[in-house]
Amino acid sequence: MPAENSIPYDRDAEPFVEVDPTGRFGRYDDLLGSGAVKKVYRAFDQEEGIEVAWNQVRLRNFSGDPVFINRLRSEVQLLSTLNNKYIIVCYSVWNDDEHNTLNFITEVCTSGNLRDYRKKHRHVSIKALKKWSKQVLEGLDYLHTHEPCIIHRDLNCSNIFVNGNIGQVKIGDLGFAAIVGRSHAAHSIIGTPEYMAPELYEEDYTEMVDIYSFAMCLLEMVTMEIPYSECDSVAKIYKKVTTGIKPQAITKVTDDEVRAFIEKCIAQPRARPSASELLKDPFFDEVRDEDSEQTS
Repeated sequence: MPAENSIPYDRDAEPFVEVDPTGRFGRYDDLLGSGAVKKVYRAFDQEEGIEVAWNQVRLRNFSGDPVFINRLRSEVQLLSTLNNKYIIVCYSVWNDDEHNTLNFITEVCTSGNLRDYRKKHRHVSIKALKKWSKQVLEGLDYLHTHEPCIIHRDLNCSNIFVNGNIGQVKIGDLGFAAIVGRSHAAHSIIGTPEYMAPELYEEDYTEMVDIYSFAMCLLEMVTMEIPYSECDSVAKIYKKVTTGIKPQAITKVTDDEVRAFIEKCIAQPRARPSASELLKDPFFDEVRDEDSEQTS
């Protein structure tokens, strides 16, 4: 007997190419995005009646690295337990042994990623950029003060997502996140070169690498230019970052307050403020006052 609350699956009802083991989530063939580790497809949650993202990792691509596979599994499982409005929700995780894939379902934001959204909306006030930045820091503060501590390691404007109708941003793509526990130290090189802190290349770093990446995101939000776009190779970016040469885009930041805030976030690791310290910075005073008025 099927359970009373189960949803009977009718192949004629939806053009799904795949359904999860519970029958709740159905995957379409439409690709939302793909990266080195996974592909992301459009999908539908039949229980809640909402569109979702179906993330799929083909484990056979990493068959020679069982340590990576086990780490990926444990990290995705942990991500499914996170609960913060500034972090993309992970609804379900499962292994498909028949197809040798790791699958997980995440929420979809209405307006895509922040890079594309900012390109589409070219005239945005500094106040709006502050609101977006503050939300990113709220998400980072949650990750960094989580037990165990979580370092995102690949924060950039293409994996910050936007619900444009309510001006909300959320951090996604935590597939490269490092769970570091009490030591707060991690040791592998991973990330997007234009956003990677110098110490990341030295394979000895803490959650402060996310603060550096956050600053590069803010720089891109302000200038609509990817940091170090003057470099035509990863090697040239590496050389500039590790020798302390700032991206040319920073010279295009005309607002002194914004520029000083970015500079503060890309200081030497021990001089960089934490996410919780940055949230108290006077930089956010005007948007903090507005938040207080809305909640009072």
